Amino acid sequence: MALACAWSIGLRGVDGEVVEIEADIGQGLPGVSLVGLPDAALAESRDRVRAAVANSGETWPARRITLALSPATLPKQGSGYDLALACSVLAAARSVPAAALRGVVLLGELALDGRVREVRGVLPALLAARRLGVEQAVVPAAAATEAGLVDGVEVLGAEHLSDVLAWLRGDRGRLLAVRPGTRRRGSGPREDLADVVGQLAARRAVEVAAAGGHHLLMVGPPGSGKTMLARRMTGLLPDLDADAALQVAAVRSLAGAFDPQEALPATPPFVAPHHSVSAAALVGGGSGLARPGAASLAHRGVLFLDEIYEFGPHVLEMLRTPLEEGEVRLARTDGVARYPARFQLVMAANPCPCAPPKPTDCTCSGLAKRRYTQRLSGPMLDRVDLQVTLQAVEALSWDGASTLEEVPEDTAAVRARVLAARAASRERWRDAGWRTNAEVPGPELRRRGRLPRAAAAILERQLRTGAMTARGVDRALRVAWTVADLRGAPGPELPDVTEAVGFKGFVGEHGNDGEDAA
Repeated sequence: MALACAWSIGLRGVDGEVVEIEADIGQGLPGVSLVGLPDAALAESRDRVRAAVANSGETWPARRITLALSPATLPKQGSGYDLALACSVLAAARSVPAAALRGVVLLGELALDGRVREVRGVLPALLAARRLGVEQAVVPAAAATEAGLVDGVEVLGAEHLSDVLAWLRGDRGRLLAVRPGTRRRGSGPREDLADVVGQLAARRAVEVAAAGGHHLLMVGPPGSGKTMLARRMTGLLPDLDADAALQVAAVRSLAGAFDPQEALPATPPFVAPHHSVSAAALVGGGSGLARPGAASLAHRGVLFLDEIYEFGPHVLEMLRTPLEEGEVRLARTDGVARYPARFQLVMAANPCPCAPPKPTDCTCSGLAKRRYTQRLSGPMLDRVDLQVTLQAVEALSWDGASTLEEVPEDTAAVRARVLAARAASRERWRDAGWRTNAEVPGPELRRRGRLPRAAAAILERQLRTGAMTARGVDRALRVAWTVADLRGAPGPELPDVTEAVGFKGFVGEHGNDGEDAA
């Protein structure tokens, strides 16, 4: 009896663990038995691996081979285990030294001629390997750029199975040494906020949302600038730090959306799925262990849902948990996959189904309008911090001279205020690990500093009259802290709370609507 083992990485969401692949060559009729909860793609690897070994000039053992993937209770998916399977079999057959496989993670799919093909999830697999203390990994040469984003692990790129076998036998020059380096892609030119005509209230709402990480709903007629404002949101946000950029790149790698020629992204992602998107495409899904969706691809960035009332109500309700917890958990029979999803939700909608350029030309009945807007449920709307109404544009600027405002602020000016406000909130909540005001629980906000009596009375009145829920009051308080940060104040005062209540869409004795709030 001959026994050997090799290592690979099994992913569950963005988390991973070492999978030990044991190969046993025993007595019996020639054949291969694969155990350890393999999926269909992995079960087919028996034929791929045998052909790759034979076409690489090696001898496949003509005996009974048992391949066990441990831990046996972890579902194994995909073809990324091929390279480790081939090496474990040949080590058990004494074709390569089994000792050379110790502590080395092997990732890659094998072609029938022995070429090592790229697989999804190399980046999160190597991040998991580093976290688990693995010091050496062999990956497909085509994934070398992606693998090089991870430092702390010696990564080698392989183009062919024969190169890996030669390396295991002592020819260390056969594999490409991947130099680690966290190359950052520049943020590039930003779309300018000054391009938006008028819409002072909406521009103010976008600034507040960017400064505090708040969710935003914009309602207005077609052509009023909703999409333009949403696309300029990422230009106001701070660049991704190295850890956040790695998280974004890891999710893209799992989704198959990572460009191997790219470096780590610096600009926060902007993801805008169509309103016909399915629930699985929005939050993640699929058979077996689910794949990430648009919500996770927008992690640390902006998820823009245009024509929000056209989305299916069931699809929108799937966003409730990610909005609260910043994470998507997808339970399947094969296990639970967790994906990060701390995004800013920006929604845009027309005020009615007919959506004329001028609201006064609307022909919809009151019932039709209610049915249209009720697709966005009350609990979902309660999770939106800022609501603003845009007016129809009645004049345009020509030759750079605006007829609506003297000097429209550009992205650079607004971004400077946003970054200063973000720095203030990050310093305030540094000990607790929160980055923005939108992440802070309501009780902590209330404990941090007492509101002026008149400001607290506004929030209490909204809660007592039923105009706001307790969650809505907490969210208004978060917005008030952000408004205070934007003006450099140590805490919210009466005008800050008044503006925050106005952005929730309520009008009262001490409140105002979104237009006046700007």
